[in-house]
Amino acid sequence: MAPAEPDEASDVHCRLDELLALRGMTLTRLSELVGVSVVNLSVLKNDRARAIRFSTLQAICEALDCEIGELLVRRPRAAT
Repeated sequence: MAPAEPDEASDVHCRLDELLALRGMTLTRLSELVGVSVVNLSVLKNDRARAIRFSTLQAICEALDCEIGELLVRRPRAAT
């Protein structure tokens, strides 16, 4: 199976900003809890990440007390 072709707009949206706001937590605090730099979390938060380690995903979900499906959601593709 060939790897997926990279595209300009990802179909996956990270709800990190929304989950942080709901929990009254800052990106800096999350960074401290999960051991990931603020810069890398910011890349994820702004939907610029191309990949994420399972261990990082698990640590974020544990720190935010959420499920993976609450953090990452699919967006419908825009019709072309």
